[in-house]
Amino acid sequence: MKNIYSEITPYIQKMADLSNSNNNIRPEMYKEHKVYRGLRDLNGNGVVTGLTEVSRIKAKSKDAEGNDIPCHGKLFYRGINVRDLVNGFQKDDRFGFEETVYLLLFSQLPNKEELEEFRGVLSSLRSLPTSFVRDMILKAPGRDLMNILSRSVLALYAYDDNADDISIANVLRQCLFMISAFPMLAVYGYQSYRHYLLGKSLFIRHPDPEKSAAENFLGMLRKTGEYSTLEAKILDLAMVLHAEHGGGNNSTFTTHVVTSSGTDTYSAISAALGSLKGPRHGGANVKVVKMFEDMKANINPEKESEIRDYVVRLLDKQAFDNTGLIYGMGHAVYSLSDPRADILKECAHKLAVEKGREEDFALYEKVAKLAPEIISEKRKIYKGVSANVDFYSGLIYQMLDIPCELFTPIFAVARVAGWSAHRIEEIQNVGKIIRPAYTNVKKEVDYVELSKR
Repeated sequence: MKNIYSEITPYIQKMADLSNSNNNIRPEMYKEHKVYRGLRDLNGNGVVTGLTEVSRIKAKSKDAEGNDIPCHGKLFYRGINVRDLVNGFQKDDRFGFEETVYLLLFSQLPNKEELEEFRGVLSSLRSLPTSFVRDMILKAPGRDLMNILSRSVLALYAYDDNADDISIANVLRQCLFMISAFPMLAVYGYQSYRHYLLGKSLFIRHPDPEKSAAENFLGMLRKTGEYSTLEAKILDLAMVLHAEHGGGNNSTFTTHVVTSSGTDTYSAISAALGSLKGPRHGGANVKVVKMFEDMKANINPEKESEIRDYVVRLLDKQAFDNTGLIYGMGHAVYSLSDPRADILKECAHKLAVEKGREEDFALYEKVAKLAPEIISEKRKIYKGVSANVDFYSGLIYQMLDIPCELFTPIFAVARVAGWSAHRIEEIQNVGKIIRPAYTNVKKEVDYVELSKR
């Protein structure tokens, strides 16, 4: 029996061809009509659409004449340099994600007592409604874990007696619950996929109330529940670096747009998940890993000349997925460096030594060095190019034995903290629906009666 929901019939194909033939918008028309496609100007700068205190990205400085010049990237959470935040909890040899969530939500660092209380609140919320895992996850397995995560978030609406209340206290309650629940939703969704679609054994582990979010993620994911301290600390660090990245990234802007309509928290977060799923956003680290797998299968990674040739073929749309992209290289804002990538690079090296993956790390380093040089040679670029956070995060997750199906969900497990902060900020400060304008370029035509067509 044919699956009518998946089949592209001859009629649908014919109408798709008709739609394509009637699309007359050409790339040069954006310049002609002075429209910033993708909300970025001709120099690649983002069009400012709002104000935020949640985070800031610095990728430029001023020269003596006041002109913008690229500089090494910096990322600030609520005014605090992320590098300083990371150094702080690493110096104390403790986990940092929960502290980061507190900072993003409340715009200040907690003291020791406040942090312990906050961890206790998150731990108390780390549970799902009765039979939710059975009815919403195990009974409806799927191949895409981001879709399962989004579906689960929407389903939680039905269990909330105050789902539509958008007062700050109620939205904060909902956000804290989702920050606590996301690791469970992601891992349980994977276990369902693994069992029902891959035919593997099913095991569901409950979270440990004494453990951090990163520890619980690894503990619930692995059959034995075991992990090393280094593994948990590195995953925690990755979550800190993925927790927030300004109001202009696609999924966070989606959160602002949907929140501005006055809708509920579950709908807003689900919309953000749909944005993050895309390979141009949260799915990029999966592409990085698969790109390197293809590279190793087709060249000798010991020979720099072959690496260079492969990178050239990537740009010429003659290698991997033929898109002309070197996944993990370049960023819409950063130029000389992405501070998240710099921090993750250090951790990736430590983990590579523990896991015996030094050769893989060395290959990544060679590509990170060669790619900017080759891109500048072959393409006209308005700013520098460097490795971004996705370049190393996929390698780290792979070395942590996390399946690639969970790479983007991990991003969501962390970024829901930033989405929550931005949702609350949107409710607090704007109160007006975000409604951008589009320029219509279709000429007026006369209506023709059906009998005369």
